[in-house]
Amino acid sequence: MNNLPIRLIYVLSIVFFVACGASSPEQNKAGTDSVKVDTSTNTGTNSKEENGIAGDSSDFNNATYYVLVADTGRDYSSLRQKMIDLKTKSKIPIDTMGRIYNKKKKLIALPDNDKDEIYAGEYFPRRFPSENLSLEYLNFYQKQAGEKTIALVTGIYETEKSADSVLTVLRKIEPRVFKIKADIYVGCMH
Repeated sequence: MNNLPIRLIYVLSIVFFVACGASSPEQNKAGTDSVKVDTSTNTGTNSKEENGIAGDSSDFNNATYYVLVADTGRDYSSLRQKMIDLKTKSKIPIDTMGRIYNKKKKLIALPDNDKDEIYAGEYFPRRFPSENLSLEYLNFYQKQAGEKTIALVTGIYETEKSADSVLTVLRKIEPRVFKIKADIYVGCMH
């Protein structure tokens, strides 16, 4: 099996992100483990899907990932509390990516004074594989979801097999957890 196309995609992805200039808020905030509230499998077939590329192979801006969601709703506070409880039960870390809930805007957003001038005061979604708890807007992963529906994301996975493994374990803790096969934009957002 020739892995040249996979390596080429990997190298081109790195070049693309470096050429993008400033790093994304997601990259800047990785590892944030606090919750803040603002009071103002490759099977050898080498298919596009298994390698995280959705649709046309010339589209390097999208990837197919599997998003696990423990719960959804419109009440940030109750989902935040559920996220904290789930962290205790599952030992999955919370990563807010530096975002807060801006009550005035009624929006999960980076702080207004964030060093990322483009996304300061705005929502910036979790877009890459990670095993972290976070609160995200569901319509970023599932287009038919309501605009302000919040999802308690428990992780984003490159392969369905890895997502299913975690799903099996999480269902023992949170029976409502479900999986979304999502076509996620991973290109430059600056």
